[in-house]
Amino acid sequence: MSDELGDFSMLELFRLEVNNQANVLSDGLLALEQNAEDGAQLEALMRAAHSIKGAARMVDVEAGVRLAHTMEDCFVAAQKGEFVLAAAQVDLLLKGVDQLIAISRQEADDAGLEQLCEQIKNIAEAPAACTIEPNTEQCTTVEQAGQPVSDNDLPAANEGGAPETGAAQETATGAKPPPAAATQPNGGTDDAVRVSSESLNRLVGLAGAVQVESRWLRPYAEALVQIKHRQAELVGLLDRLNDNLYAVGGDEYSKTLTAEIQTKANRCRHLLSDRLVELDEFDRRVHNLGKRLHSEVIASRMRPFADVTRGFPRMVRDVARQLGKQVELKIEGLTTQVDRDILDRIEAPLNHLLRNALDHGIETPAERRQAGKTETAVLKLSAMHNSGMLSLHVEDDGRGVDLEKLRRRIIGRGMVSEAMAAELSESELLEFLFLPGFSTREEVTEISGRGVGLDVVHSTVQQMRGVVRAESVLGKGTGFHLQLPLTLSIIRALLVEIGGEPYAIPLARIDRTLKLSTSQLESLEGRQYFTLGNQHIGVVFAGQVLDCPVHKERSDTLPVVVLGERLQRSGLVVDRFIGERNLVVHPLDARLGKVQDISAAGLLENGEPCLIIDVDDMLRSIDILIAGGRINRIEDKAGDADARGKRILVVDDSITVREVERNMLTSRGYKVDVAVDGMDGWNAVRMESYDLVISDVDMPRMNGFEFVQLIKQDDRLSRTPVMIVSYKDREEDRQHGLEVGADYYLTKGSFHDETLIEAVVDLIGTAG
Repeated sequence: MSDELGDFSMLELFRLEVNNQANVLSDGLLALEQNAEDGAQLEALMRAAHSIKGAARMVDVEAGVRLAHTMEDCFVAAQKGEFVLAAAQVDLLLKGVDQLIAISRQEADDAGLEQLCEQIKNIAEAPAACTIEPNTEQCTTVEQAGQPVSDNDLPAANEGGAPETGAAQETATGAKPPPAAATQPNGGTDDAVRVSSESLNRLVGLAGAVQVESRWLRPYAEALVQIKHRQAELVGLLDRLNDNLYAVGGDEYSKTLTAEIQTKANRCRHLLSDRLVELDEFDRRVHNLGKRLHSEVIASRMRPFADVTRGFPRMVRDVARQLGKQVELKIEGLTTQVDRDILDRIEAPLNHLLRNALDHGIETPAERRQAGKTETAVLKLSAMHNSGMLSLHVEDDGRGVDLEKLRRRIIGRGMVSEAMAAELSESELLEFLFLPGFSTREEVTEISGRGVGLDVVHSTVQQMRGVVRAESVLGKGTGFHLQLPLTLSIIRALLVEIGGEPYAIPLARIDRTLKLSTSQLESLEGRQYFTLGNQHIGVVFAGQVLDCPVHKERSDTLPVVVLGERLQRSGLVVDRFIGERNLVVHPLDARLGKVQDISAAGLLENGEPCLIIDVDDMLRSIDILIAGGRINRIEDKAGDADARGKRILVVDDSITVREVERNMLTSRGYKVDVAVDGMDGWNAVRMESYDLVISDVDMPRMNGFEFVQLIKQDDRLSRTPVMIVSYKDREEDRQHGLEVGADYYLTKGSFHDETLIEAVVDLIGTAG
């Protein structure tokens, strides 16, 4: 570690020292608030303040020396029994910890620092005079108190698992972990080094490649087994030939030659058998070695859950005091190993859930007494591994969610009808809490997210390929359960075949899979769906969404993957299910930009590449297809559309015009798709092939002139005939339309049925 520290300046080392010791000070002060006579904690606090004082003196930071020395004297006086640290004194000393951090970052206020030093100095002399009201400025620095130390503000000297001071690892209940040496697997000291996240990502990729390469020996060995079988057949034929020579009385030379061939063939068979045994053993060793290497590399990315919870006890204490509530925070699973990328991203969602519980869920002491509860509420945060996933739980024993009040609020905001709201189950009602902009509170507060709502939690968890659920019992409390992958480097996915190619769909985003009978399909407004429980779920070909060939073989059952959650789910029809796999995630080359409907790639066991589907992007693509009325029906299958007539795309923002034109053209045998504006039309022509495009001019997002120009500038689409149908009947408008590439310009004010049809026939002929 010393070699790595040589890269830092003295001031950076001072910041690192303050960071480590600030954790000790904060945890120790919170523990003393529960047990003010804990001599071990006072000793740790005194040593931490003394260390900061020495470090500040080394770098000539006089303000740090003065404040740390004042705090050290305070702890020494408490050790001697001159006074007992109460909540008000802890408030003041915690503010001192914040000031030490500010000093290390060169952000301290000199005037406020002098005042704070005087206040801390007076604690031992007149502790009763240092009472601080919960809502004074010293107790309302919640944002600073919630996260007194940020890893992002440090030179990352602890990356890769550098040990923290023992007191900094104490749990919220004050229990101390075993000595650092005892936590090492080999019982030795921790020789940590700093490794960049990019290097770790490359190691994960290489370890995954080693696993893939190691599995290639298995099919090679199986091919040799087939050769062995053929060789055995050859030896058998030689035996029959030799027997036949003796039976017919062949000459001695032929008999001798045949016997020699038999001998050498048997030697080859035994030699091949021996080599196969060795190859099988080598394959087993290489496979196990690759698996162990991969596991070790993944383990090197892991950090204990405790790394993200250090600021939570302080934040919960300060917010509770600000709200006038009494709360005990219990944290379980501190040693649970979590991928560093996930650990960095779950801090904000967990912080929001804890604040939400403090502000919304937990009652005041008076309300709890009236409800027959203890005055001190219990707020519990736990982490564990469950079925190959990371499970996080935030639970409180507060007032719970009034489901009927929630139901009325949903109806009042016009989100669902009263009849539908009456049928919503408890879990379905609670799902509304995660919608953007939805809140059960009328007023906006800064404590639980400034009115942003739980949609921030939901979106963050969703970005990590996880899910979040809520449950509540009125009067008993509320719980939020987060299910996340153990690592973002490896994904558990369902492999499916689409258009003859393998694709991976993250299991965490799959609601369910099923074999759907075509007899279960129903139609409504041109869309097909099936019923699951009490919900209608639309179905769409995965090949149509991904713009690849749709499986043509007809079957009475369809493999369907149900994607999405809550009230927005879609059934994706795939060619077949392949099975579940663990895939190492390989990000796509940045030069490709964002590939539509694809998030990353992986390698299968045989080395074949596999694209990983971006479920959120795919659901948006399905919505676009639905909005444009371009969903293929199941009975159509791929290729059948062309047999029934020529395809026309009608693009118009007026639903009346769209439907009139659609009906006119459909009645003449044309197959018609619609788009709601130029942008939607542009997406449609890139995904499907059309014989003709009919477009309006005045449309939102992209007007008709821009739309036509894009088509004519595209190499693949430039030969597609385009007709403009518009209310603009001025000559300059007509001329502009023809200049951008339109093949026909027709005004809505003058055409009748035959005029439009005749223009279509002129451009592409009849439907047949």
